[in-house]
Amino acid sequence: MAKDSQSMDIQQALLQVATARQENKLSEGAVENIRIWLTESRYAAYAPEVVRHITAGEWKTLDDVFWTVIPFGTGGRRGRMYPIGTNAINDRTIGESAQGLADYVKDHQDESHPLACAIAYDTRHRSRHFADLCAGIMVAAGFQVYFLDDYRSTPELSFLVRQKHCSCGIMVTASHNPPSDNAVKVYWSTGGQVLPPHDKDIIDRVMSVDEIVCVDFQTALEQGKITLCKEETDKAFFTQVVRQGFRGPRDIQIIYSPLHGVGGSAVVPVLQRDGFDKVEVFGPHADPNPDFPNVPNHVSNPENPRVFDAIIERAKQIGADLILATDPDCDRMGCAAPCTLDPDSTWATLTGNQIGALLADFVLEQRQQQASLSPDHFLVKTLVTTEMIRRIGASYRVKTYGDLLVGFKWIGGVIDEQGPDRFVFGAEESHGYLVGQYARDKDGAVACMLMAEMVAGLKAAGKSLHEKMDDLYWQHGIHQERLFTLKMEGSSGKERTKALMMRFREQPPEQLGGMPVVAVRDHDDMQIRRGGETAELKGPKGDLVFLELAEEGNYVALRPSGTEPKVKFYMFAYTPPEQLADLDDGKTAMQTRLDLIERDVRAVADQY
Repeated sequence: MAKDSQSMDIQQALLQVATARQENKLSEGAVENIRIWLTESRYAAYAPEVVRHITAGEWKTLDDVFWTVIPFGTGGRRGRMYPIGTNAINDRTIGESAQGLADYVKDHQDESHPLACAIAYDTRHRSRHFADLCAGIMVAAGFQVYFLDDYRSTPELSFLVRQKHCSCGIMVTASHNPPSDNAVKVYWSTGGQVLPPHDKDIIDRVMSVDEIVCVDFQTALEQGKITLCKEETDKAFFTQVVRQGFRGPRDIQIIYSPLHGVGGSAVVPVLQRDGFDKVEVFGPHADPNPDFPNVPNHVSNPENPRVFDAIIERAKQIGADLILATDPDCDRMGCAAPCTLDPDSTWATLTGNQIGALLADFVLEQRQQQASLSPDHFLVKTLVTTEMIRRIGASYRVKTYGDLLVGFKWIGGVIDEQGPDRFVFGAEESHGYLVGQYARDKDGAVACMLMAEMVAGLKAAGKSLHEKMDDLYWQHGIHQERLFTLKMEGSSGKERTKALMMRFREQPPEQLGGMPVVAVRDHDDMQIRRGGETAELKGPKGDLVFLELAEEGNYVALRPSGTEPKVKFYMFAYTPPEQLADLDDGKTAMQTRLDLIERDVRAVADQY
């Protein structure tokens, strides 16, 4: 009788869904996904909650969580947490992700190699719950699980995959997204995030998952199928990170902020082992709190200069030399430093591109001094990361691989393709950096260590970090970059994004910032259109468009985010070194140019 009643409830709910579609309260995608969750047995446990939402007329919520299926983007499967929905992070979507990964790996791994999976999690709401769930699913599928039994960083998970020779890895984190979000990042046996063709094949498996089989975490632990390896892995990870450092001065005062995330478990031990004994963890950000209460808008992103405002005040009070901050899963690093060594100096943050250029030059200089650098060595960066890194590399006679889509997984792929022994430094503009062979993902801990070493050396030489940046401008030209984003949320956001991208592809502005647009480089159809002529574009294929401006080194790029419902616009301004007369005037001119370019880009983009 109860089944008959439930069946009637579902039939009534389906009728209400059809009516809601006719009244444009639900998108077509939401209707189809809701129907699947109400009628297919694999979603039976969630049907009552879906019916409850329908009965209550919660159409906006239903459309938000059902209008599409969360894809694997540049950072895995990420989104807002909600108990139901294909477009939400919940037990079903996380479970499907783990089950699909397990099924795929089992079919593609050599039978002689034992199945193993590394799992870690961050400080977010339900991260431990989702990590336990994933562990139970992987064990049920026949995997030995190596589990970091406390908040740990994403790069330590990448390291663990390699340390234990795992078939794959799962990191439960939504990086610097708002507190409402969570995610899984999926790693391959290399320790890097999953690359094609595996990523698309895994999502195909995820979408075909019928039954999710899971064993109890504690039971699996008692049976020895889950190995807790936090202490062992911590020690080995710290050792490998510190090995990437260089000898030199260590006499600086550092303030470090984990921005309420896991960074205290990685950055502080690494700095201490590297000889920095004057490190203060910024108190208001020290608590691993998933609501990120003491940062602007509750978004813990070191890319945002505002997160440094309160820390700078503390730095001035104690006479600190450097501020370091990492995002919640500690794979990105941001910093601030005094503009001069004058005790009364003002402070300023640095962009991800500036940090990347400074670290690239520092590592190359140190390697050159050690006589451990050759023309066979290489740097890696993405297409939307500053070209200053390429020019710095050329000055040291090393190659730069920079024709890469956004996402550190592509950098990890190049490291393995071209040879880890010859890899020097990898960077992406969104504050991600890596040296060494111990991981295949960006690492906030090693970036903090190298930045501290550089600032200590500069201080000993009587120079500030910002003055060193000016030296690079004189040598390689002024490179100024800027980023802004447009949110494209909900079921309408996808169509708006397509329309906006198409506009810039097919009807680009005639000029931006007073400079003619002379070419469009489209990485989707792999064509470059210049002066009415079309040629084949060499490079990676993806939803990325470049507008080249008349002056060399000045261009705009745009792409949909791979992890959030937004479109990102990247703007680049450049003045060659031979054209520089006054550095301050040159920097001001480049900022003015970016202001004008941004104004013109927004004039078009805001129509969507």
